[in-house]
Amino acid sequence: MEVKISNRIVSKVTMKCPSCHKGNMFTNKSIFPLKDLLKMPERCPVCNQKYEIEVGFWYGTGYVSYAISVATIFVMAILYALTVGFSYKNSSIYFFIGVMISALVILQPWIMRYSRVLYLYVFVKYGQSKKLKSA
Repeated sequence: MEVKISNRIVSKVTMKCPSCHKGNMFTNKSIFPLKDLLKMPERCPVCNQKYEIEVGFWYGTGYVSYAISVATIFVMAILYALTVGFSYKNSSIYFFIGVMISALVILQPWIMRYSRVLYLYVFVKYGQSKKLKSA
């Protein structure tokens, strides 16, 4: 039995252009060096889709990043409550807070990248660059 996964989902996970699903959105595939974490070409190398649609476009990704962080905390809290449980008696709640903060600090580079990917996918639809060329 073959499981088909939407090309849009695969493209989001692999951080490909929302218009053609082929071009890389980021210059470096790795998050390292951290100073180049968010370095992106101005346009998609395959379909020429502009990534920064307007000046200040990426400011909206702060809200997406916040939502991803809150969702991560929520999932971690549920998993922690089911496995260890929260209690002030054995200080497990303080251990959870430490683990949660550490996890968010470690995950922050990926959260920042995926917030850009998800934000751009909201505004750019598949094949949009082809429609703009023909118009």
